[in-house]
Amino acid sequence: MLGQFHDLDLQLLRLFVSVVECGGFSAAQGELGLSQSSISQQMARLETRLGYRLCSRGKGGFKVTAKGEQLLSATRGLFESIEAFRHQSNGVAGRLIGEVRLGLSEALDQSVLQRVAEAIRRFRERDQSVRIELMSAMPGEMERLLLQQRLDLAIGYFSLAQSAFDYRPLFSETQHLYCAAGHPLFDDAADDQALQACDRVDHPYRFLRNDEPFQGDLCSARSEQVEGTLAFILSGKHVGYLPDHFARSWEDKGLLRVVRRAGMSFDVAFHLARHRAQVPGDAQKAFGEDLLAAFS
Repeated sequence: MLGQFHDLDLQLLRLFVSVVECGGFSAAQGELGLSQSSISQQMARLETRLGYRLCSRGKGGFKVTAKGEQLLSATRGLFESIEAFRHQSNGVAGRLIGEVRLGLSEALDQSVLQRVAEAIRRFRERDQSVRIELMSAMPGEMERLLLQQRLDLAIGYFSLAQSAFDYRPLFSETQHLYCAAGHPLFDDAADDQALQACDRVDHPYRFLRNDEPFQGDLCSARSEQVEGTLAFILSGKHVGYLPDHFARSWEDKGLLRVVRRAGMSFDVAFHLARHRAQVPGDAQKAFGEDLLAAFS
């Protein structure tokens, strides 16, 4: 009876299957590259390990015993399982598995979303079985989630002051100062005095606001989201900064206009950020590579 299972037992079982499939010891010599006496000795060793006869050989010819037939069936099943395991283990070695969590800034341009989609397409064409989660959030919230390691990667406009983060540049967008129909500047040129009299929309991210060319003192409106800023501007009572791609459709409808396009506009840099202390898995590394390739 077999106790612990060893590599030698596998070798003896393979020999047993070959002998049966060849129809006897003599016929198996060429298949196994062994002499008949060597085959006989190894079969005897296997029978000793098992504690029962597997086959009879004599004047009546080669014949598998009833117990030998049962062992033959079990052995073939074992070898099929081993082969299936080999294929699966080899597949896992090169397959990307796990989860990727990506944060995205709000109100991204269509071309940016198309590049994110291109990165997803590239990644899905890899050998992978990965769950991808996309989350839209404000920059401050994304930085918090990165610090808590609840996001693997994030695309947004950041302060670049977090030493815990690795930043990779992706693209930039242009922001213009806008006013709406009904605002005093909508139909008149904006001289310095008229501009300083405007009530602006404050953006809570000081690192972004410090880049804004217009720094008027009058400010009774505040919004984190682009949509909130747009609502204030559309009221005709405020001026504020919006991404040009976001404001374009409203401008085409004649509801918004740019105030001093040449002197009041600025660019915002967007980066791919990750936490330096969070060791990325193979899936996170590959997805980050695909994002950088899509934006290159």
